[in-house]
Amino acid sequence: MSKVPFVTKEQVEEIAKTYPTPFYIYDKNQIIENVRRVKKAFAWNEGFKEYFAVKATPNPFILKLLRTEGCGVDCSSLTELIMSEKCGFYGEEIMFSSNVTPAEEYVKAKELGAYINLDDYSHIQFLKDCAGIPKTICCRYNPGGVFSLGTDIMDNPGDAKYGMTKEQLIQAYKDLKELGAEEFGIHSFIASNTVSNEYYPTLAGILFELALEIKEKAGVNISFINLSGGVGVPYKPDQEPNDILAIGEGVRKKFEEILVPNGLGNVKIFTEMGRFMLAPYGGLVAKVLHEKKIYKDYIGLDACAVNLMRPAMYGAYHHITVLGKENEPCDHKYDVTGSLCENNDKFAIDRMLPKIDIGDYVFIHDTGAHGFAMGYNYNGKLKSAELLLRKDGTVKLIRRAETVEDYFATFDFCDILK
Repeated sequence: MSKVPFVTKEQVEEIAKTYPTPFYIYDKNQIIENVRRVKKAFAWNEGFKEYFAVKATPNPFILKLLRTEGCGVDCSSLTELIMSEKCGFYGEEIMFSSNVTPAEEYVKAKELGAYINLDDYSHIQFLKDCAGIPKTICCRYNPGGVFSLGTDIMDNPGDAKYGMTKEQLIQAYKDLKELGAEEFGIHSFIASNTVSNEYYPTLAGILFELALEIKEKAGVNISFINLSGGVGVPYKPDQEPNDILAIGEGVRKKFEEILVPNGLGNVKIFTEMGRFMLAPYGGLVAKVLHEKKIYKDYIGLDACAVNLMRPAMYGAYHHITVLGKENEPCDHKYDVTGSLCENNDKFAIDRMLPKIDIGDYVFIHDTGAHGFAMGYNYNGKLKSAELLLRKDGTVKLIRRAETVEDYFATFDFCDILK
């Protein structure tokens, strides 16, 4: 099996005349279609809103595109809050979910009227002292232990640094009510990149039952429940993708089974997806610079882990298409590498691909989320341009490539490099 890139060799050759490789490219039309599928999946919930995780793809052109489709933003830092503000997001369009949070970030979130999601019980007093307790507040829940679906272990919340225990959570709502809060939300993130239609419905069931317990023990009504992210994408071509319509229907059934009979049928459902919203609709395009044959065969690209560090950091799989050779047999085994002085700077290890020649272009799939965003500048390497592919096949520059001057810019306080 294989994945089909959304650009051809001929398109890339034309684009590269203006924007040299490596570059990121995002498919605008597919992004819009996916947003609309998500909204359709949860249309049964009147207050539903998707808060796109800014950390996944922090580009203002992407954020503004999502805002025109009715999305909000999930922010985790001061910079993300400021970027979102500049893109026109305000008030309940912003969810601020942070941990180990500096005071100025809470102050900015409250100034913007964002939903503030408290990660720890001790942050109640911290928020009160630095910014004051808002009328609407959210708390993050960590159930502990191991989270599984059937016999498959999905993640280990007990080892995660996020959220409060149930006991802390109930006490937090009691305290927040005493401090003047009037509306309350629940947030939880307990598994990452799940490729299962059961994750959200299972999590929803846990949080819906929790809402009833909080109502009984803390005397507060929950007005929204945020399922956060965790809905993943099939990075490998033989994986079955998530069906967002089935996922939405699964959540609806839990909603009507648990909340509606207990007087909580007006609860709003929120999501904070990044990977599912953008990953499949972005690709990293790179050019083959060198071929090396020693104990293994290596293909060297003009991109490196600076451009996409997930394979180096996690051993993550990203499918690779050699453009123009989609129909040729994958009968050559390569390590596909970058140029960093690190041996883990590899996009693929022992990957079966068509015979690759110097000058070929490769398309690295599913990099639209947590791709460019995780880049860094090791070895003085510079981050690439980002492009938006329009429906008519033309592209728009949405971030220029970094320059050497950008890299040196933080020394502008002195003339040491002059």
